[in-house]
Amino acid sequence: MRPSRFAVLSAVMVVAGPATAQIEPPVFQTDVISQADIATFQVGLKKIRERGMMVFSTPMTEEIGYGDGPINPLDTVSPGGRPTLQGNGLHLRVNGLDAQTCMECHAVVSNLTVPFTFGVGGVAGSNANVIFQPTAIDVADAAQAGEASMDGRFINPPFLFGSGGIERVGKEMTAELQKLKGAAFASPGQPVALVTKGVSFGSIVYRNGNFDTSAVEGIDDDLVVRPFGRKGEFATVRGFDVDAMRFHFGMEPVEAVGPGDADGDGVADELSIGDLSALSIFGTNLDAPRVDPPTPASVAGELLFDSVGCTTCHVPFLDTESTFLTYSYPEVDEDPFANIFYRADLRKAPGLKKSPATQGVRVPLFSDLKRHDMGPGLKESAGSDLDAFFITARLWGVADTAPYLHDGRAHTLKDAILLHGGEAAPVRQAFENLPNAGQEAIVKFLLTLRTPKSPASDILP
Repeated sequence: MRPSRFAVLSAVMVVAGPATAQIEPPVFQTDVISQADIATFQVGLKKIRERGMMVFSTPMTEEIGYGDGPINPLDTVSPGGRPTLQGNGLHLRVNGLDAQTCMECHAVVSNLTVPFTFGVGGVAGSNANVIFQPTAIDVADAAQAGEASMDGRFINPPFLFGSGGIERVGKEMTAELQKLKGAAFASPGQPVALVTKGVSFGSIVYRNGNFDTSAVEGIDDDLVVRPFGRKGEFATVRGFDVDAMRFHFGMEPVEAVGPGDADGDGVADELSIGDLSALSIFGTNLDAPRVDPPTPASVAGELLFDSVGCTTCHVPFLDTESTFLTYSYPEVDEDPFANIFYRADLRKAPGLKKSPATQGVRVPLFSDLKRHDMGPGLKESAGSDLDAFFITARLWGVADTAPYLHDGRAHTLKDAILLHGGEAAPVRQAFENLPNAGQEAIVKFLLTLRTPKSPASDILP
């Protein structure tokens, strides 16, 4: 295959004999497409996406910055100075340094088929769960608690499909909430309802020179919608990517740590600003999930899904005001449309449909992008008051993406529903009260929410 002039993979064939050949492993090159190339439209969207896919898929090695530097005795948990497994200098596996490519944990397009259907940007099974920032793990139950235990988080990798539409929705919601915050500032003592796109985040009031956020719900006090991460930690795919690169590979983005060798591993400027721009543009232009044709059973299930209350949180769709996703650098979470350097039409590569109600696109995500208390049964043990709070899981594509819930503990959709607690307990009870036929109809409806058939097919070699 003839490589393009933007190819990242450097493969050299060495003829070893009349019938044998050896191909050298791929080598990652940084800043192949610079930030200036992207911002001045020197390259087209397809080439940017190809570059982003290579950042996503090319194995990282120590020669180009994989891993941390010397152990930092003051902080052995955060990226940069973590100890490695058995002192091997590279891998940790628990708390990061646990893969070489993003693709390793995002490669299963469908678990509904046997065998798996593989493809770029998918999910992973429980074997790829991330163990995030534990400081104590008791595998053998030395504490005699009746269970193996750990502090930290256990995270099943989600897919990337449709993330461009989700990011646009989140940015528009944030912009509206910031306006409402300004309205509260302009009317001291008057509570202002924080409602955007039909989703309520409580209310805010400005009094005595300060914002009272005690009635804000499902969002941080800064009123930034953060759709990415199980806890709603990241406002954009780019923000997620920056942290993921550091955590999983010890690859230090210049935009996060500055120029030079921040982690002391002997490699400077490990990931350029252009690398992260290409990676985020690739991720947000992956195909959107799809819906299978309805059947009588799935239509009945959809009606029941609404009537028992599931759509209170799993809002079937949110509409945007624009068909374009804008990209910013540097990003300002509270001002999502500052510093724009690029934009992409969400109707094209992701394939989102025009909204019949607005000038934007319809994003059928089945989420309100809000955090909810899911009860003690799903509570994590990372030492935070928010350990039982999770952002509403997006259900589009859910048919193909078992296992379910934040840690993959639910093997089936019915299992996942029955594990809902906290704020969702009344809806779970309503589901349990249905006859078996009604429960099965809801599952059949959910099984129509599919992942894309051939994601990124237009840029695959």
